[in-house]
Amino acid sequence: MKKLIIASTSTIHGSGYLEYILPTLTTFFKEANTILFIPYARPGGISYDEYTAIAKKAFATIAKKVKGIHEFENPKEALKQADGIFTGGGNTFELVNQLYKNDVISALKEVVENGTPYLGTSAGSNICGVTMMNTNDMPIVYPPSFKTLEFIPFNINAHYLDPIENSTHMGETRETRIKEYHVFNMTSVLGLREGSWLEVNGDSIVLKGSLSARLFQKDKMPVELATNKEIKI
Repeated sequence: MKKLIIASTSTIHGSGYLEYILPTLTTFFKEANTILFIPYARPGGISYDEYTAIAKKAFATIAKKVKGIHEFENPKEALKQADGIFTGGGNTFELVNQLYKNDVISALKEVVENGTPYLGTSAGSNICGVTMMNTNDMPIVYPPSFKTLEFIPFNINAHYLDPIENSTHMGETRETRIKEYHVFNMTSVLGLREGSWLEVNGDSIVLKGSLSARLFQKDKMPVELATNKEIKI
């Protein structure tokens, strides 16, 4: 049975890396001694080693070891042997590009579907949907496909922002962008606000955190989904 935490972000305002969600991760990864970290998204262009060091420091506070997938000669075998998996945020285009380049999409999907606990934040959450097409990131590389892991039956728009009342900003809102997406696509989109996450157990998907989430479906008005409630689409 698949077990996932799909978080909008790794860091909330005034908090350290993963700090806000560490109590949940302590329970979630309780059977895992070592977390396999996938650093392919490279936020700000940092190296895999630099990014893995950040993850190591955070997980050390809950007595968990971290090893980067890039440190293994055979990344597929690393996935198969993993106690738990964490894919960090950064650029979703580069993340997906590297997952395909290293030929680990199928292996990652298989091990998580078979029960290896998976944590995703930001870009690492975007790939849990049907496609990565609702990322906010710049297309700095061209991945072979936008199709991703399909752990959930909708797409994620991480870091979802509501329009700011009385703002003079004239650019498109997130809601406008998602409406543009639905002109050409059917897949529903969940706007996941900062500090919120999804807990997935098998086919059950529950919204966690203090904030509601905004669900967009083609040809329907957006709806607010309450926290601590199961999401059914």
